[in-house]
Amino acid sequence: MLQLTELGNRLKEARLEKGLSLDDLQEATKIQKRYLVGIEEGNYSAMPGKFYVRAFIKQYAEAVGLEPEAVFEEFNNEIPSILSEDIPGQLSRVQTRKSISENGSKVLDLLPKILIGVLVIGVFVFIWYLAQKYSGNDGEETAPKESKQEITYEESADLSTDSNENQENQSNKKENAEDTQQENDKNKEEEKDKPVQPSQELKVVEAKGDQSIYELTNTEKFELKVVSTGETWVNIKNNKGYSFFQGMLKKGETESQILDMSQETEVVIVAGNSTATEIFINDQKLEYAVAPAEVVRQDIIIRYVKNNQ
Repeated sequence: MLQLTELGNRLKEARLEKGLSLDDLQEATKIQKRYLVGIEEGNYSAMPGKFYVRAFIKQYAEAVGLEPEAVFEEFNNEIPSILSEDIPGQLSRVQTRKSISENGSKVLDLLPKILIGVLVIGVFVFIWYLAQKYSGNDGEETAPKESKQEITYEESADLSTDSNENQENQSNKKENAEDTQQENDKNKEEEKDKPVQPSQELKVVEAKGDQSIYELTNTEKFELKVVSTGETWVNIKNNKGYSFFQGMLKKGETESQILDMSQETEVVIVAGNSTATEIFINDQKLEYAVAPAEVVRQDIIIRYVKNNQ
């Protein structure tokens, strides 16, 4: 059995002082029991990645009543640092650029053949058009002139008998058009009188370290959607500490959470891996105030200011 580290021993003592078992702590933090044991024994190799170590230690400390920042400062030597190689998604960019360049060269090789094919088809279409045009003119020259005169006579007779009906129809159409125009003008006036509703606004109020504060205004609802583009640990809670969701989000499995936060005034989203976490507010994508590549683990605080406040 591994020996407890100074950090693991400090956390375990705080847990026992609270009268909590590992099962109780697992239920409170939603962190698997084997990861909690790994933290107490200093066995960080059992974690899914180095960038989860700090997130899990912070959750453990909060659950047993310790200040996370003080724990990090005191036991900094025991906690593994987060390296850039732990951030997923870096390698795939190089492979994608390579595949794009290869596909582009293939298209350039095929372009002359495509142009020649289009030119040949155009020549055939032009020849067919000329043939149809001249064959149509020959048919008109051989048509008997007497038949044309008879058709003209019959059409003029029909027009004289239906002239009254046409005048009446035109009068009705004119009246309907005037009514429609009046209705449209009335609708436009009503739309001008309606007050213009301001569009939703999501702005950054403060950004410092791993914490960013946003303010949401000019909206009647607050729908929160958190999506994982890879693998990330997420905790969604209100300003009273109540957690609506806490756990891992994986692309292709449980990759998103959609929650109605319209009754809350402040919501905190803890993103363990912000490089693989996308946040949407009423379908508007939140832009990170601090680049995820610079700070992987981030706390996003959204203050909802309702219209009637």
